[in-house]
Amino acid sequence: MTPQLTVFTPTYNRAALLTRCYASMCGQSCQDFIWLVIDDGSGDETPALLARWQAEPHDFALEYIVQENQGMHGAHNTAYENIRTELNTCIDSDDQMPEQAVETILRFWSGREKDSHVAGFLGLDVELGSGRVIGTPFPEGVTRARYYDYYHRLGLRGDKKFVLRSDISRLYPYPLFPGERYIGLNLKYLQLDQDYELLCLNEPLVVVEYQPDGSSRNMLRQYWRNPRGFLHYRRALMRLPFAEPRFKLRQAAHIPLEAAFWLLRKLLFFWQK
Repeated sequence: MTPQLTVFTPTYNRAALLTRCYASMCGQSCQDFIWLVIDDGSGDETPALLARWQAEPHDFALEYIVQENQGMHGAHNTAYENIRTELNTCIDSDDQMPEQAVETILRFWSGREKDSHVAGFLGLDVELGSGRVIGTPFPEGVTRARYYDYYHRLGLRGDKKFVLRSDISRLYPYPLFPGERYIGLNLKYLQLDQDYELLCLNEPLVVVEYQPDGSSRNMLRQYWRNPRGFLHYRRALMRLPFAEPRFKLRQAAHIPLEAAFWLLRKLLFFWQK
């Protein structure tokens, strides 16, 4: 019988960190899940590690897909295309799951009456070492809302862990632009808001450690390297029918800078030719 949950991990040259992530999979109190690793063209020891781990005995299924480097969003596309379980969640290569995380996910979902307008649910991220909740927990009395509403109307702060229905997570695949490797992952979640809501769970589902080379700490560099992706992202967010004017204005304010980066890159390309 196919498990109900796929945990997928995009990775790119993170062999040293991936070992910790794998250890957390092996330590899950419930092993009824698939761990899907999407190798986004790593040039380090990642393939050798995965070959060794696939040969080791464990009760969860371990699947491994290698692709040419496309960036995090391209790895997400590949994961969603290959997942065949009802639910999925992404655990990054530098993160790990608390021991009870899979059990918590399955218990929470199985105890809920299914609703076609619910895309899944959100759980808490906690900090490695301290166990401190990243940002804020979900507001008391709130059980479901759009992703947008959690952050822009209910005051939620900080990263949260998505657990999505797999049939819905395939909607709105991320666009790929040649030569670019980044687009905001929340683009998909905000687009899903047009038809779906998310339940919320005030329990930790992931332990995170932000890395110095992570995308969240290098946004100006990302603007320079991925201007078309950012322009697409801003324009898509400005078209969201439920977004407030001030939200759309914030998106519009970024467009001149990102357009300037795009133009400069084109000029440099022609100059170097």
